[in-house]
Amino acid sequence: LSEGYAEPKGLDGAVRADGSVTLVLPQAWGPACSQREPQRGGGGAKIALEEVARGPILVDTGGPWAREALLGALARQGVSPGDVTLVVGTHGHSDHIGNLGLFPGAALLVSHDFCLPGGLYLPHALDEERPLQLGPGLEVWATPGHGGQRDVSVVVAGTTRGTVVIAGDVFERDGDEDSWQALSEDPVAQERSRKRVLDAADIVVPGHGAPFLVLREVAQ
Repeated sequence: LSEGYAEPKGLDGAVRADGSVTLVLPQAWGPACSQREPQRGGGGAKIALEEVARGPILVDTGGPWAREALLGALARQGVSPGDVTLVVGTHGHSDHIGNLGLFPGAALLVSHDFCLPGGLYLPHALDEERPLQLGPGLEVWATPGHGGQRDVSVVVAGTTRGTVVIAGDVFERDGDEDSWQALSEDPVAQERSRKRVLDAADIVVPGHGAPFLVLREVAQ
């Protein structure tokens, strides 16, 4: 929906920034499908996640200063805030979760905290060895490093462009190899997460730049 950016401003280290915002639309979804019963969590996190992932999923929301731009971008896709069934916040920085309040009817998965509308929090078993299954070809991975140990990425397999990984700030942008470490709370963990994403992805959506292709050498 919107491409993140990070632009140095002045000589004192200030940066003007906003995070990328991505909409994941299931093939079977349409506006006529938007009426849904509220989730009550009786079947646990696994069933609740599968149910809320049947509608539009928003990965990160940008900062509150981009509220109107976000609403306009959703409208151009034929999606209203009330249609969104799940919002994933890849990590807790303000430029990535600044508009959660626009989606009171959506389930929220922010870092590793999962709750249904109304604040019913459900335990789950997400870790680096165990992704959360949202549906066929749709997973949430634990990808720690940038913001600590609880960052996540969303993996969408089987698209017309292959596997897309919406990686938050695991990748700041294409070509960030010499700069991401300065912003990382755990560079060792983030290096591990970056390698895992690159091994799986055909396209990476980074936190502060345009999506980029992952190029691999072809074995002779």
